[in-house]
Amino acid sequence: MNNTLAKNADPKTVVVTSLVFLLPFLALISKIGVGLCSFGFLLAALWCSKQSMPLFRRHLSDIRGVLIAFGAYFIFAGLVVLLSGEVTLRGWEKPSRMLIAATALAAMLACRPSRRAFWLGLVAGVVAGACVAVYQRWFEGVDRPGGMMNAITFGDILLCMGLMSLAGVLDFRGRERLIPALGTVAGLVGTVATGTRGGWIAIVFSALLFLKYGHYLRGKFAKSAAALVAVLMIAAYLIPQTGVQQRLHQGVSDVRTYYQGAGAFTNVGVRLELWKGALMLSARHPWTPSSPQQVTRELQQLVAEGQLQPFVLESEHFHNDLLQAVVFNGIPGALLWFMTLLLPFLFFLRVLNRHESAGAGLIAPALAGMLLVLSYFSFGLSEVIFWSVRSAMFYALMLFVLMGFCLNAKETDGR
Repeated sequence: MNNTLAKNADPKTVVVTSLVFLLPFLALISKIGVGLCSFGFLLAALWCSKQSMPLFRRHLSDIRGVLIAFGAYFIFAGLVVLLSGEVTLRGWEKPSRMLIAATALAAMLACRPSRRAFWLGLVAGVVAGACVAVYQRWFEGVDRPGGMMNAITFGDILLCMGLMSLAGVLDFRGRERLIPALGTVAGLVGTVATGTRGGWIAIVFSALLFLKYGHYLRGKFAKSAAALVAVLMIAAYLIPQTGVQQRLHQGVSDVRTYYQGAGAFTNVGVRLELWKGALMLSARHPWTPSSPQQVTRELQQLVAEGQLQPFVLESEHFHNDLLQAVVFNGIPGALLWFMTLLLPFLFFLRVLNRHESAGAGLIAPALAGMLLVLSYFSFGLSEVIFWSVRSAMFYALMLFVLMGFCLNAKETDGR
């Protein structure tokens, strides 16, 4: 990274290059890393606003959909807070900070930081996170290690970063391609150490993505790195010490036990009961938002009537992003939230479909962006991955950083 900074001697570029390195590097090993980087991108965007605004307008046709999605979600959340009469602004915090993350895109366009710094930060971050998980699991004896956050969220973000590292293989040459490959291996090992099961759905979706766009993995090394993912997953299942086989079998057993009525108080059974409750609540008021107090009262009523198990009252959320959004924001709010996933995915999809002959500088961040969105969508099927501010901010910042790399590469290629 020092060589990168030396080449880019402009102070603004040095600052933004440092931020794109620190964002993934600090995400898992620091409580305030993501927040500091968000603030840093905001200051950097203000610092170079004269350079960024013309570029922002030039690329407006490309980024308009994504900005509208985050902006509409922000406005809707604000209206819900105002109309509900609640004093707390917690429901507005994440949408507002995710929209402000667009300043990272402005800074990226103005300063054109190094992609190499980003990939190195990504790999360093996932390796550091994996070391934390492995040490806590097999040296300290922690059953579900999670560093300084929830074990599920930690394992999910770790896996997401590992999968994104695989796209980085395209942006390196020679033996240096071992660097992003190391990040992929670390991500898989780390998520196994955390014992996270829901995140494995992301691996399936990612495999389907690479089946569709595998032709971008030009060269034997890139294809070998993709094949290594499958080998490691099979090995993790077959080796009893990893606990993967046990947890998968336990999940199947939990589902069978729940539907046989033998007991719902299991890891999967709790989720199924919460999803049942979420569907019952959303059926009562599908089009209108509900306050946390209203949701709690209605859950208590369903428990009192014997329609739900009492333990649903102990959970902070419904363990599914879409159901969480429908219950609290109604179908309109859920659709607006989903647009913050769909429209970014379509942005990266258009990049790949329109520029198949482009260089790795464009293809690698576009693939990484698709893997980011797919991963968060997959995690949200069994968890509310957007529950924590840090996780939501990481998604938004990484998204706009990768969009910036794509737009910068398009200009460099003259496309």
